[in-house]
Amino acid sequence: MNSFNQNNLKLSPDEIERYSRHLYLDEIGEEGQTKLKNSSVLCIGCGGLGSPLLIYLAAAGVGHLGIIDGDTVEKSNLQRQIIHSTRSVGQHKTDSAKAAILEMNPHCKVEIFTESITNLNALEIIKGFDIICDCTDNFESRYLINDASVILKKPIIYGAISKFEGQSTVFNLTSASPNFRDLIPEPPPKNLLPSCSEAGVMGILPGLIGLIQATETIKVITGIGEILDGRLLVFDALKMQFKELKLNKNKDREPISKLIDYKKFCSYDTNAEAHIKSISVSKLRNWIENSHQDLLLLDVRTPQEYAIQSIKTSVSIPLENIQNGNDIEKLKKLSFNKRVFVYCETGRRSIKAILTLQKYGIQAKNIEGGIKNWNQEEISLN
Repeated sequence: MNSFNQNNLKLSPDEIERYSRHLYLDEIGEEGQTKLKNSSVLCIGCGGLGSPLLIYLAAAGVGHLGIIDGDTVEKSNLQRQIIHSTRSVGQHKTDSAKAAILEMNPHCKVEIFTESITNLNALEIIKGFDIICDCTDNFESRYLINDASVILKKPIIYGAISKFEGQSTVFNLTSASPNFRDLIPEPPPKNLLPSCSEAGVMGILPGLIGLIQATETIKVITGIGEILDGRLLVFDALKMQFKELKLNKNKDREPISKLIDYKKFCSYDTNAEAHIKSISVSKLRNWIENSHQDLLLLDVRTPQEYAIQSIKTSVSIPLENIQNGNDIEKLKKLSFNKRVFVYCETGRRSIKAILTLQKYGIQAKNIEGGIKNWNQEEISLN
């Protein structure tokens, strides 16, 4: 990144004293600290992830912090949203966070947007900042933030949490970098990924992931270290274990050039789901081992996803080729006198495929949870 030093604001004597431990580091020093002072970071979501991220970016000396959140502080937030206090209950989260930041570091300029991010405001707000930190907890916002940032060529520092697990990566750092759509091409069914209020979350977990996001933000601004670009860091608090997954950009994916209707994109037709038969991965394994009837395992993900990992003996026919009818005749031949089972990453695309197949007289069952559940079952068996 080379746009953080446009104002060329120098460090004051008070700032030199305040940031002295950074100045001692050869990798940061006065040059890096000046870059931090001249940088601007937008934090979208001022909850569990945004709280530690904002605190540490303010303490580190990021000169311009933006906060967007339309919620107010509730008592149940205090278990993990540490930028807020008991006195903050009932206040707008943006006001509470701004007060905490300025009390910690009056050198920070804090710009607040007490609203939710939408198609109407995303591009206008995001364009005013160098780096975007996605600290949201829903797929509509994540796809919107991703697409707006890609259009505006802004890097995204991403974090997500659930129960005892969290993950973080950096999207859109360069033109060759992956973005959120490369991690999750389509949103999974809502019942597969409940919110924190529905499933719960270990209070310390967003602190850990938020700090990783803050670390990557500082590294991107100062140009030091190895960025989580093309690498997804996954943390399991119960096992106290980190693992790293490689993430590639899908070069065949249609370029992002405009915002879409994200509510519709992330909606899920529960009535359609109710009429689709499904099978768990454990029952499917048992059926494969004990039945002599021919079957067809159909993978409807992209060819790139299939090449990386697939269920043994499955056939790859992308959802797109089913919906546009290109491979329907091929599927009719492959499925003749066979039981058909369809899977994708989590179960969303497979349901879309089954609904289309039904129109052509091809009956199929959905493999619950897709290849993710299949892999988890395989790990537990081993």
